[in-house]
Amino acid sequence: MDQHFLVIDIGNTNQKIAIYNDAEQLLSLQQVPILTQDLLSEALTNFSIKAGIVSSVGRDNASLFDWLKTQIRLFTCCPELELPIDLCYHTPNTLGPDRIANAVGANTLFPNQNVLSIQTGSCLVTDFVNAQNQYLGGTIAPGLRMRFQSLPLLTAKLPLIEPHPIDFLIGKTTEESILSGVINGYACEIDMLIQRYAEQYSPLKVVMTGGDTPVLEGKLKNSIFAAPNLVLFGLYKILRLNATEI
Repeated sequence: MDQHFLVIDIGNTNQKIAIYNDAEQLLSLQQVPILTQDLLSEALTNFSIKAGIVSSVGRDNASLFDWLKTQIRLFTCCPELELPIDLCYHTPNTLGPDRIANAVGANTLFPNQNVLSIQTGSCLVTDFVNAQNQYLGGTIAPGLRMRFQSLPLLTAKLPLIEPHPIDFLIGKTTEESILSGVINGYACEIDMLIQRYAEQYSPLKVVMTGGDTPVLEGKLKNSIFAAPNLVLFGLYKILRLNATEI
């Protein structure tokens, strides 16, 4: 009978629950505003789960995870777990678990290679692992929606615009000008980061994940590998490395 593994990612905006099997196949994925005991109970009923892992950078429910620990062996993603990469970050205790998982996922896809992983979520986050499988760090900047939200918040008359893909440079209305400025500027920032990394670490693989990736389609000059569930996959690999007896 296949073993199944529970992966939970608590982000700033959404919360995800995924089920993998021992062949690295993603069997189930749900994205919800708030994770509940009913949702977890359903997963435990439907799948043969013996172990799980949690990454949390947002609001979570400690009592929910206390209950889950009575049902399965539950790991919390942190620098103290065994990892397939060496963390060379100067302050590992401040390193977000999603960034650890993101780096592990990218390194698993491209082992022994320079790989830059880019998360386009609440924040724009880059994480870099070199060809010696060493995690060196990266960058954190405001995400796409955070940039749109800052304009009406910090000015008197600019409106809040919902981001969506565009195909123009020159904005001919205030709404178009905001869309062009934020989205094209965001894409240029990512391209420049990739260029700077490639100048120092060549050849370079680039992996992109996150909810705002579709908005950037056709905007980036650099070649990237899209990996929509990179953080979840990285968490799964960390779990398998630490739950070796299961």
